[in-house]
Amino acid sequence: EAKAKANTLSVYDLAGKSVDTMTLDPMFHEGEVNTDVIHQAVVMYQAGQREGTAATKTRGEVSGGGKKPWKQKGTGRARHASIRSPIWTGGGTVFGPHPRDYSYTIPRELRRRAVVESVKSIASNGKLIVLQQLTLESPKTKGMTAILKAFKAEKPLLLVDKKSDNLVLASRNIRGVSLKTADEVNALDVVSHRECLMTQSAYKGLLKRLKS
Repeated sequence: EAKAKANTLSVYDLAGKSVDTMTLDPMFHEGEVNTDVIHQAVVMYQAGQREGTAATKTRGEVSGGGKKPWKQKGTGRARHASIRSPIWTGGGTVFGPHPRDYSYTIPRELRRRAVVESVKSIASNGKLIVLQQLTLESPKTKGMTAILKAFKAEKPLLLVDKKSDNLVLASRNIRGVSLKTADEVNALDVVSHRECLMTQSAYKGLLKRLKS
């Protein structure tokens, strides 16, 4: 009986009232959460977000240094060929960063598995909330705020089947809120939020995507 309760979720209306129940697919509740798979995906997505614009100049790129600062012998000082040597102030940098692309990819199946594990993680914490639907009659931020208040959501991911203009406009100015579709959501999107408010249609779309 306890196991049955663990994979059964209430379905809510936008006022926070339970109107139905649904059974969670076994992939989202069976076994332990594989945090290693989630970690691999998150690091990959974060690497892809890096700008990679850090740059330093080598001794061949800094200005000056065309003339030998003093003659080789007879001065009593150490010999130098250029004031732009790395050991001089204002000289070039050795092994410094240069513009580069940090992005890389992990196998598609691993990325898909990371989505499963991240949803499993948020479900196991009781933070997966299934909505009958998520619609707004007008693009007002206060309308979205009222919905989030009904579920006491502090930093939610809103997962829908399709984005409407009203949802996009109503949620974009609320800090910590992200709006994603079932087709585009990834592991980083899920683990970056405390709650996930998912519509029933988005749940079906996510299942179809992950099982195809």
